[in-house]
Amino acid sequence: MNQSFRIEHDFLGEKQIPNNVYYGVQTLRAKENFNITGITNASEPLFIEAFAYVKKAAAMANRDCGVLEPKIAEAIIYACDRIIAGEFHDQFVTDLIQGGAGTSVNMNANEVIANIGLEYLGHEKGQYEFLHPNNHVNCSQSTNDTYPTAIMMAVHFKVKVYLQALAELRDSFRRKAEEFKNVLKMGRTQLQDAVPMTLGQEFHGWSTTLNDDIVHLTEAQEKLTEINMGATAIGTSINAPEGYPQLCVKYLAQLTKLPMTLAPDLIEATSDMGSYVLVSAMLKRSAIKISKICNDLRLLSSGPRAGLNEIKLPPMQPGSSIMPGKVNPVIPEVVNQTAFYVMGADLTICMAAEAGQLQLNVMEPVIAFSLFTSMNYMINAIHTLRTKCIEGITANVEVCREEVMRSIGIVTALNPLLGYETAASIAKEALATGKAIHDIVVLERKLVTQEMWDEIYTFENMVRPVYRKG
Repeated sequence: MNQSFRIEHDFLGEKQIPNNVYYGVQTLRAKENFNITGITNASEPLFIEAFAYVKKAAAMANRDCGVLEPKIAEAIIYACDRIIAGEFHDQFVTDLIQGGAGTSVNMNANEVIANIGLEYLGHEKGQYEFLHPNNHVNCSQSTNDTYPTAIMMAVHFKVKVYLQALAELRDSFRRKAEEFKNVLKMGRTQLQDAVPMTLGQEFHGWSTTLNDDIVHLTEAQEKLTEINMGATAIGTSINAPEGYPQLCVKYLAQLTKLPMTLAPDLIEATSDMGSYVLVSAMLKRSAIKISKICNDLRLLSSGPRAGLNEIKLPPMQPGSSIMPGKVNPVIPEVVNQTAFYVMGADLTICMAAEAGQLQLNVMEPVIAFSLFTSMNYMINAIHTLRTKCIEGITANVEVCREEVMRSIGIVTALNPLLGYETAASIAKEALATGKAIHDIVVLERKLVTQEMWDEIYTFENMVRPVYRKG
């Protein structure tokens, strides 16, 4: 089949554009120039929708300021609404990582919106004399205010999804904490026996630390609502009419239901990447914590006969091509690896934020890429951890209890009664002889009566100790 083309031009010259696409010459140049990740903006629907919201709000503000004819504004708004509804996302073909500080993404949006609007007005794609990507769709704007605003909104939307995933994982741990509240086990410090606790307390601790991350990430998310729309090139609002920045932000807030506000210093807001650094830090924080939990899960399920074997993870697949019957903790392992990626991406974001020069940070594309991919991967990892691991964990109750009763660590409960030196000598004898603490204390040395022993080592007192002084 013969492909029909239209001719478009920019100040570098002319190019043939396939007639069936809605992007134009500048998008095609970017498509040819930046084949870096193979991941295009089409893979980030929230980002595309955010850009459409930005362009729609700008058109409405420009209409109200009298710099866009109502008919032109109407066509732009119509095009944006179709993109917000999920259409034309496949036309956003530029790579997420690119040179030009996001200019290619902005022009991709301008061209697609212009061509959708042209058809709405009864014209052909490419007839920009009736609706122009720069003169109309990009009116009163610069890449340097539209691109960061769209990123902030997209990250805000995506953080909401991430917070929901964290909350579901937290709740899953809480349910397990309740299920395991009566499972006595040994606590450990430095991989050595410490003092007794319950498996429920361990799981509850994990739910608490995740809830703490939810609180702090929510606070960081609030920093993503201060935007620089109307700053245009560097923050001086060149080419923007009086009142446009305030109107644009007002419309954005109304359209998105986000508490968007105009930055008090548009020069600062145009070059500063602090909000991204903060969100990335909180994202890394949660990834580190989740990875640590996965380390614990792998330890607690180790064995099953030559390890701790306190819990059993759901068996997901055969664990070896040579060792029959082996089952590996593959879900915690894959979550660990995802967390490592997030930690590395945070360093990328820090370096990119620092690399800004003067009135603009041209490294913003890799910041956006790193934030988007980190949240995408961690959302998937959290869902996988919750549904394929946490919800199916079972406790090996007898193994846990036996470890407590033969542990040296339970002698710690006798410190207030017998003193540290006596308790230490009991522990030393138990280690040397293999005798039980009970036998040394009650039967041999007769330091404590059986009745007192039973009172000290009740389940309740082992997990919620009451201080007893001799």
